[in-house]
Amino acid sequence: MEAVTGVFKTQFDAEHALSEIRKAGVPHQKSALLVPGTPKLIGLELQSVPVDASEQPGMGKAIGALAGGGVGLAGGSLLVALVPGLGPVSALGILGAALLGAAGATVGATIGGKAEESLSEGLPEDEIFVYEDALRKGRSVVIALADGKAEAERLHRLFELEGAESVDAAREQWWIGLRSAEESRYSSSGRNFTEDEKFFRVGFEAALHARNRCREFDQISAEMDAALEDVQRRYPGADVEEPFTRGYRRGREYYQQLCDQGSRAA
Repeated sequence: MEAVTGVFKTQFDAEHALSEIRKAGVPHQKSALLVPGTPKLIGLELQSVPVDASEQPGMGKAIGALAGGGVGLAGGSLLVALVPGLGPVSALGILGAALLGAAGATVGATIGGKAEESLSEGLPEDEIFVYEDALRKGRSVVIALADGKAEAERLHRLFELEGAESVDAAREQWWIGLRSAEESRYSSSGRNFTEDEKFFRVGFEAALHARNRCREFDQISAEMDAALEDVQRRYPGADVEEPFTRGYRRGREYYQQLCDQGSRAA
């Protein structure tokens, strides 16, 4: 399956797009709506949810809140949760719950592994940080899982007709917002940012993959090495290691700063 995503300026536009893709045949379990939440709504929804603050719940725990039809729900299909580094987010649909869980949302529910595995195929964990940035800016996000290239292209066209910004465009806007500060910091080390930016950014984004966040460095160092080796295979002879590693470490610092800001705001 392939994830197709649209970023919308308003929740109303996103809700209309979600309705249209469902009319077009995308089943409920393969589509989702993410919108910024509110502290008041979070308080109401999560009053009775048992939360272990020392635990980073996985995707199955988020899905469990929906599948169980109990805590954290509004109307049986809306999950409201706190995402590290972002804050309150509402998700409509089981796929939305899966995305929040992959992002580290705390919902305090459980579900069997079979349901988790059935929904994990095609989950765009490498794009979640882009969704978070859009939500942080007050935008809403619609995601659909397409069965094959033809359906993916059809959904891309539908999102365009609905006025969506593509996830690739949103990713570029995210990087533009960071680039100047990262260039200044990087250049102070004596390296040439213009020459190294490509691989620095690849490393930065790799650190933001959902499975790599909120973990100690020694827990993910092997994954960083594997990602570096993959880039080196794709670009033989290029100066990859130094900028990639610097980017990866900066990506981890960036995400931790977001988490710290979110904690102070709460």
